[in-house]
Amino acid sequence: MNPNLLNITPELTASVATKVTAARQLLSEIARDFSPVVFANSLGAEDMVLTDLILTHKLAITVFSLDTGRLPAETYDLMAAVDKHYGVKLKVYFPHSEEVESYVRNHGINAFYESVTLRKACCYARKVEPLKRALAGKRAWITGLRAQQAATREGLPAREYDEGNGLEKFNPLADWSEKEVWTYIKQNNVPYNALHEKFYPSIGCAPCTRAISPGEDVRAGRWWWEAPESKECGLHVKG
Repeated sequence: MNPNLLNITPELTASVATKVTAARQLLSEIARDFSPVVFANSLGAEDMVLTDLILTHKLAITVFSLDTGRLPAETYDLMAAVDKHYGVKLKVYFPHSEEVESYVRNHGINAFYESVTLRKACCYARKVEPLKRALAGKRAWITGLRAQQAATREGLPAREYDEGNGLEKFNPLADWSEKEVWTYIKQNNVPYNALHEKFYPSIGCAPCTRAISPGEDVRAGRWWWEAPESKECGLHVKG
């Protein structure tokens, strides 16, 4: 969705107001009952909604991001905009250089195009391992996942146990629609990635993200050369 084409109706405004109340209550309960808790901000539209709710209401939830080393320039611009808009510095985790160097040396700089196995190995070095460090010692983490985003996320609950990382995982926007996300952003002047205005609904690393055509699934631009059922990087795989 191009956010500039959004038509904010009274029905959208009402549904967003209801869901914001529920999300704020859940976030407050998480901050109270699961300290220390962190929010993994991937700097997508959904994550900017949660960033705004957490930082505006000064909740005791640490916000962090993963810098894979291959993010689009627009994503780095948004990082800077978040710092300026909210007066905070995002806690950023980077991959271990030796792991990235080993991957590139053994497979090539763009080997992720060659197979799902090599793509997931790249994601592991650049995302999954840094995430494990970010979650170490925490009791819970929060994501901006929505059930409508992909086939791999159908039936997404608001709360689940992350067995792989050994802590609770919360998805406060699980039942939000894409239009509800953008209604909140527009109504609250939340900063967002400029690529969204160029038909990039889901944004990851630059080589693995493209714009989509009208009617395509919102995750169609991520790892577009793969089948839909494999389109996860490893951050949100169950088990």
